[in-house]
Amino acid sequence: MNGPRVLLAEDHRIVADGLRSLLAPDFDLIGVVEDGRALIEAAKRLRPDVIVADISMPSLNGIEALEILRKDGLDVPVIFLTMHRDVAYARRALEAGAAGYVLKHAATTELLQGLRAALEGGTFVSPALAGKVFAAMKEGPAGAADPLTRLTLRQREILQLLAQGLSAKEIAAKIDISPRTVEFHKYQMMEALGAKSSAELIRFAIKHGIADR
Repeated sequence: MNGPRVLLAEDHRIVADGLRSLLAPDFDLIGVVEDGRALIEAAKRLRPDVIVADISMPSLNGIEALEILRKDGLDVPVIFLTMHRDVAYARRALEAGAAGYVLKHAATTELLQGLRAALEGGTFVSPALAGKVFAAMKEGPAGAADPLTRLTLRQREILQLLAQGLSAKEIAAKIDISPRTVEFHKYQMMEALGAKSSAELIRFAIKHGIADR
């Protein structure tokens, strides 16, 4: 297969299998990963022409993974394929550098359009959301209105792992820092967000798409 090389990040095997069939006629699917950390590693190793990624994934969500890829200088276009219809999710994804935002229920008709637009240097958003998303972005960056901007990338990474039920010791081992540093970040997040407990932090993570319910 000599079509554009696609890396897929999707933690639901049935969905991944369906996408494999959808992409097969025109694209070369060079890898499938199931979480954000694996996405980063595979993207750096395989150097795909385009990435299709879910937002909600274990370990590190798709938007956080994209921000790390951009920080590390990898400019591969990323299309998010997601269940999230909230304009705030789409806006955050595009502001992070995504080339597209496609709703999963419309994947069979819209994903290929999104991939072709991304490979040509364009941006594609599912028509069901496009008008609202671009109207919101014309208002300027989310900035201070978005409470996520109060957290660093590392803090959002730790918050997702906390919301997945990992202890400070487990998080420390996973991202190669000390448990004490994890606790320091945790209390900084509580102060920045006005949260009074770990439970409030986790509710914030779910509400803002850092972690699943």
